Amino acid sequence: MQSKVKSISNIKYLIAIASGKGGVGKSTIALNLALALHQMGNQVGLLDADIYGPSQPTMLGVEDVRPKLGNRGFMPVVKYDLQTMSIGYMIDPNAPLAWRGPMLGKALEQLLFESDWPQLDYLVIDLPPGTGDVQLTLCQKIAITGAILITTPQEVALRDVTRACEMFKKLNVPILGVIENMAAYQCTQCGHQEPIFGTEGGTRLAEKYQLDLLASLPLARGIQVSTDEGKPLMVFDKNGAIAQLFSSIAEKITQLLSADKLNEELKGATK
Repeated sequence: MQSKVKSISNIKYLIAIASGKGGVGKSTIALNLALALHQMGNQVGLLDADIYGPSQPTMLGVEDVRPKLGNRGFMPVVKYDLQTMSIGYMIDPNAPLAWRGPMLGKALEQLLFESDWPQLDYLVIDLPPGTGDVQLTLCQKIAITGAILITTPQEVALRDVTRACEMFKKLNVPILGVIENMAAYQCTQCGHQEPIFGTEGGTRLAEKYQLDLLASLPLARGIQVSTDEGKPLMVFDKNGAIAQLFSSIAEKITQLLSADKLNEELKGATK
């Protein structure tokens, strides 16, 4: 585990959802995984740490909501029983955010430590793409329980997410596993699947770093529609095949973070 200077005493596990590349569906996965963890009976928060491009307010359908001030800072916006916080709640969605690195880091620290988080079992953190200031600030300022890497199958995505993997290793952040997204296009008419971005990229990445491949998710129109309309799949189609995949991921994460495995397997992941 990492040597950190701060923790959030009322949050048990902090899970970073990361990729080295934009456009791989990381934010959609973060939201639906948070909901899947909640549906297992956990108290769950979702932190949108993408300062330049916050998307969780849109996907939650709460773009016009502004957080209220509580005893310890701004109170998270609650939607679908998730405790959520995003810079998107604070700024004009159409205004450019021209902030330099130190300001990005400070904004992330405020979202983390100056939000009035309730008691949580999990805080899912939706990181921006890349390996820049926000990622470094997060990993150096707080004890992250573990990271989940999101990739698509093609080589260009794998090369970028490999950089993210190396960053977490150097910062001694345990990697909980890999999720391969957009593994194949799923036709809405006949159900036929076509691997338009190649095959088994997630498997190759997992094997290279000796990680678990937590799931391969299809490229399905239903996911796009649900996120654009602020109606997450795990709420409005929770019995569907894709929602069941998210439930399976959540079960794997909770098993991995059981006391024995947290002491043994995750420590081994940092070697």
